[in-house]
Amino acid sequence: MDWLTSPEIWAAFFTLLALEVVLNIDNVIFLSIITAKLPPEQQPSARRLGILLALVFRIAFLSALTWLIGLTKPIFELFGQEVSWRDIILLVGGLFLLWKGTTEIHAETEEKEHGGPTATKVVFGAVIVQIVLIDLVFSLDSILTAIGMTNNLPVMIAAVVVSLIIMLAAASPIANFVNRHPSVKMLALAFLLLIGVALVADSMHFDIPRGYLYFAVAFSALVEALNLMTSRKKRRPE
Repeated sequence: MDWLTSPEIWAAFFTLLALEVVLNIDNVIFLSIITAKLPPEQQPSARRLGILLALVFRIAFLSALTWLIGLTKPIFELFGQEVSWRDIILLVGGLFLLWKGTTEIHAETEEKEHGGPTATKVVFGAVIVQIVLIDLVFSLDSILTAIGMTNNLPVMIAAVVVSLIIMLAAASPIANFVNRHPSVKMLALAFLLLIGVALVADSMHFDIPRGYLYFAVAFSALVEALNLMTSRKKRRPE
């Protein structure tokens, strides 16, 4: 029970927890957008299943640290650049986010404007497959970041579990807010595009500090919040 009085362990836990919560924002936004086309009664179940799968992936990765670290070892060279399984997974995930963000933006603008098939509901299984794919990518990114911060396995598992509990509590309110405001949804889609670009760049060993991305998104979110407040004030007299 010495860990209860160890300031180093608690400092590592809270630092890693804060980092995991920030990294999970990507996952929550994706879940909000991908489940929005399901029937309303299926959306909460899909979000809960997505978060549960994220927890399973993360704990599985943490339980197989030797194998996970092995994913970073080069398996071949391409144009003089070493390529590992981690690079391939991040590349596929980044391209998937770019494709998904682009198609969703197209659906929100072109199809709605021309009365296209935006209102059609997608198959539950297809949504789950997409959630599994992106959970795998985000889990790999999250756990590799955690390994870089601490080598204490119980601390990493505790931080991951608590962060996903927070994510579970925040998923429905965030999804409802995003779906109620089209401009916020468009901002969220732009955020997914940024994350997709960052994953593709990371797979090519070109590091884009996440702090820059989150600052850009936070600034845009602040501007959008001010726009929403202004429009709400204008509607009050009416």
